[in-house]
Amino acid sequence: MTWLKQLDGWIGKSPDDARVAVDNLASHLLASLLIMAWFVEARDPYTGGHLWRVSRYSRLLAEHAKLGNAEAARIGLGGFLHDLGKIGTPDAILRKPERLTEAEYAIIKTHPDTGFRMLSGHPLAALVQDAVRLHHERPDGLGYPLRLHGESIPEVARIVGICDAFDAMTSTRPYRLGMPRDKALKILSAEKGTQFDTRFTDMFIALGQTGELDHVMGHSDDGIALQTCPMCGPTLVLRKDHQEGQHIYCRGCTGEFALKGVDHALVATPTGNHGQPADLEPEADTELIQRTVSAAVQALPASELMALASSANRRP
Repeated sequence: MTWLKQLDGWIGKSPDDARVAVDNLASHLLASLLIMAWFVEARDPYTGGHLWRVSRYSRLLAEHAKLGNAEAARIGLGGFLHDLGKIGTPDAILRKPERLTEAEYAIIKTHPDTGFRMLSGHPLAALVQDAVRLHHERPDGLGYPLRLHGESIPEVARIVGICDAFDAMTSTRPYRLGMPRDKALKILSAEKGTQFDTRFTDMFIALGQTGELDHVMGHSDDGIALQTCPMCGPTLVLRKDHQEGQHIYCRGCTGEFALKGVDHALVATPTGNHGQPADLEPEADTELIQRTVSAAVQALPASELMALASSANRRP
């Protein structure tokens, strides 16, 4: 018996109990997706907080576009999951500190289809599959993997594509500093209609010009700015549950940092030591994931979750 049939049985007995069951099940299913995506990010030392930022940008843009609270929540989830397929990208490419060769870039370009295949069979795949597979499509048809044009690209993919590009431009890499906000916005403006959807790009630029993106830029969670490794730049991620005296590690150079309280904030201070393999193992930020899941379940009605899940199960 599928979980959808089980839920149908619960609904027949008690609608209130069924709603609680749907919400609890949805929470577990969404958490399983987000944890998979988070471990992709944990493998890449140069994109600390990327998934959270793309998710927040995407939801802000969807809300600004007045797409509705439930749709904005779904698009935010798509932003968090968009790079899921990079779990299949070799470490030598994903963690390479220099620019990629054409051959390496061709391998990177397989991640949308890899992520799409990874979602196959997941009960809530329909929530995020367009964001995962199509966020690198372009209005001019020169994107990948399907070379879709214009309006044939789903809105979620157009939105996530803009937010993904903006975060990539404004984030620091070993071979370049992150761009200032206004420079990145100018590039988005120059490429609208070709690489980026015109309507959503104009809306995103408006958000940036009014400062409504600033609390997300350079952060890895609400109110938590990325901290700087002297070797790798602003890539160190703090969690809300971190406390003074704890150690964190740069996943780029393996440097160790002690967290010290300065002016009511935690500051990562180099110790001069390096982390051991056990120190560098990925550790999911379960508190952030749970907050993301809770917000999504509250915004997405149980009936909509079930309909989307049913749709996903019917896809070939």
